[in-house]
Amino acid sequence: MKKLNLKADKSIYLVIDPSDKPEAVLFPILEQLFTFPLAAVQIWDHFGEGQDEVAFTSKVVELASAYNFPILVNNRWDLLKVENVDGIHLDSLPSDLSSISAFSVKNHLVGLTVNNDLELIRQADKLGMDYVSFCSVYPTKTTQHCDLVSFDSIREAGKITDMPLFLAGGIKTGHLTELQSLPHSGIALISGVMQMENPVAALQNYFNHYNQNNDEIINH
Repeated sequence: MKKLNLKADKSIYLVIDPSDKPEAVLFPILEQLFTFPLAAVQIWDHFGEGQDEVAFTSKVVELASAYNFPILVNNRWDLLKVENVDGIHLDSLPSDLSSISAFSVKNHLVGLTVNNDLELIRQADKLGMDYVSFCSVYPTKTTQHCDLVSFDSIREAGKITDMPLFLAGGIKTGHLTELQSLPHSGIALISGVMQMENPVAALQNYFNHYNQNNDEIINH
């Protein structure tokens, strides 16, 4: 099992939508995106009708096999059985979590989407989860089901737990300076990269802005 590929400064967690593009178009793009030093890649459980979910997941794992970041599935405990999948990201905390054997064994990474409920963050910390992701930091069409997160909630979370905190939802490169003052390990991106005309250039742009904020230059 690969661990989160966290950097000393801030990291980028990429979410991919299996139904966003035809696989023949999407996989070559992923091959290029995976050469970046990502924190993790999550396969959103938004598969197209008739799409082979196991085959798709296996292909993503194969493309990522040479790199240090983990592959996570979204909500689908059954897809944890795909060989070399590293973990699962949950959009909410299941009421029967203790009865789910894949969680009890805890041989996979487990992350959770959180909002302004600090008690949920305490629960995630107590359960030994590996990270939480705040949604939504800014307005976005991709995560319409998420309320906007208060910056104060993120600050309080940093006092509650040592878990890695990711920020997600509507984050543009122009927001990175504003977010620097908040306790977080990195940002999670989906539409800001995957729905751009050139996803590779879009991801490079985020890395460039992160490096400007840290007075460093990445030659990728």
